[in-house]
Amino acid sequence: YLARKFFCLWAKKTFGHVLPSKARCFYDQKILQKTSGEWKEQWTVCRERKLSLREDNQYRHLLLNLIFKAWRAYVCQQQGKRNKYYIAESHAKKQTMLRTWQHWLVYVDVQRTKHGMQSVALAFRERSCLRISWAVWRRQHYQKCSGHKMNILALQHWAQSLQFRAWLQWQELYLYTQNEKQKDTRAVTHHQHWELRRCMGAWLGYLNLNRVKKHQKELAQEFHRSRTLWRCFSDWQLSWECRRRMHAHQRDLEKQAARIALWRVFAHWKRYVLCVEEAQQCELAEKHYKCHLLVLQKFWNRWKSCL
Repeated sequence: YLARKFFCLWAKKTFGHVLPSKARCFYDQKILQKTSGEWKEQWTVCRERKLSLREDNQYRHLLLNLIFKAWRAYVCQQQGKRNKYYIAESHAKKQTMLRTWQHWLVYVDVQRTKHGMQSVALAFRERSCLRISWAVWRRQHYQKCSGHKMNILALQHWAQSLQFRAWLQWQELYLYTQNEKQKDTRAVTHHQHWELRRCMGAWLGYLNLNRVKKHQKELAQEFHRSRTLWRCFSDWQLSWECRRRMHAHQRDLEKQAARIALWRVFAHWKRYVLCVEEAQQCELAEKHYKCHLLVLQKFWNRWKSCL
């Protein structure tokens, strides 16, 4: 309480009758008044902006409505023009078809009259030609009848001479055909013998080629068997060499185990592990060797059956 009292006295002496709290309150009130005034101004400006935006939107809406109405009227006008154009075009096509039909009917009538006049003229011409040709034909028929008898006699004589000549030609042709048939038969037999000889030569060549191929195949199979046997032998030799090295290494370890007493337990454990691995490897090697022998026996039986 005393500290507050002395603080108030000190503030009065320092700042006068107006305390900092009152000054701060007055300052806050002034700031609130200024901010409220600015806020009112901003609010009025925003309200005016909203009103202007609303007016702009209404104006745009009216413009769009007017444009849409004008466009709809233009489309209706264009559609009406198109319908009128289609109607006019169909009417023009009908008029052209009617005119062409009338012209075609006139042309058909003219052609009918022309054909009728032409048929009448042809009939008159045929009648006049028939009269002239009938007189000519009678005269020529008389001449033909008189010459026909002479032609019959000449034809009889000519036929007899022609038959005699034909008989001689047929006899010569028959002899010629008999000789040609004999020549053809000889040629056919010669061609058949030559074809048989050629086929026999080709068949012998094919047999020789098959024998050579079979011999080459047998040689290849024998080389493959020998190669597989040599490969198996080399694999077995390598495994035996590895086994021998392992036994030598084991003997060295046993010598070292006899010299070093402190590592005796470790040497026994390592020997046991090596023995187990060696037994597994021996079993695997025996299984592999048995499988290899079975494969070889299978191929050996197959080769014997093929031989």
